[in-house]
Order: sequence, then C-alpha cells, then structure tokens
Amino acid sequence: MINLNINGESHTLDLNPEMPLLWAIRDRLNLTGTKFGCGHAMCGSCTVHIDGQAARSCSIMVGEAAGKKITTIEGVSGNVADAVTKAWQRLDVVQCGYCQSGQIMSAITLLAGNKTPTDADIDAGMEGNICRCGTYVRIRRAIHEAAKALA
Repeated sequence: MINLNINGESHTLDLNPEMPLLWAIRDRLNLTGTKFGCGHAMCGSCTVHIDGQAARSCSIMVGEAAGKKITTIEGVSGNVADAVTKAWQRLDVVQCGYCQSGQIMSAITLLAGNKTPTDADIDAGMEGNICRCGTYVRIRRAIHEAAKALA
C-alpha cells in the first residue's frame, strides 16, 4: 500500500512502487488533466507539482512520490495559478490543448520563483515543454501578462 497526497487529499492505493506516478494519477484516481505524451520526461505533457516544483510524472515512480505533496492541474490554486490561467484564457493560448496542462504547471512554477521573468527566463523555465501546435509565442505572451497581473 502506498499513500499519495494528491491535491490535498490522502489516497492509500495498492500499487507497485515502480508504477509511474502518471498512471496512478490518471488510471487509479481518474485525474485525466495530466497527459501522457512521450513517456520519457521529454515533452512536458505529464507535468505536475511535487512539493511545489514542476516534475514529469511519467518518470517518477509512485514509491518515490509517496509522502510528498503532489498537485495536478485539477488542484492548482492561489494567486499565481489564477493569474496564469486567466492570461491563458484572455490570450486564447490553447490550440489543440493537449500539452497545455503541462505548460500551465511549468508556467506556475516559473512565476512562483520569478515574478518578473525575461524572455530568456521564460525560455529556460519552459524548456522541455513541447507544443506540437507551436503556440510558443502566445505562451510567452501569457506568462508576461500573468507576471504583470501579479505585480
């Protein structure tokens, strides 16, 4: 039995400790906002927050995540999350939407640590998040807008 704290709720699950956290989130807890993309922590679609930091849930085993605070896109809240999601909506960032939960999770982590990011900061903070539709310009613009809203 493994205890996972996800979105502020404790879940005791009978899981193999070597199961990727992504599958526990999606298949066992039915939190499907976190997406499977590549399975190798290279695309960012599976990004969640673990103890407040962006992490790729496809490459973290549930045994490693036990006892840590895990937040999925369904559980984000607070000023930074609100600013990011509102900017995403205002600027109509989403095209197909598949990668966007991972993009948003990474943007929240970036702005939580840097309230006035430069373009270079954004590029570095969002590195590893692939958008197959190419909405990178809108993503960057939304992060800048969210930063202004937080100022």
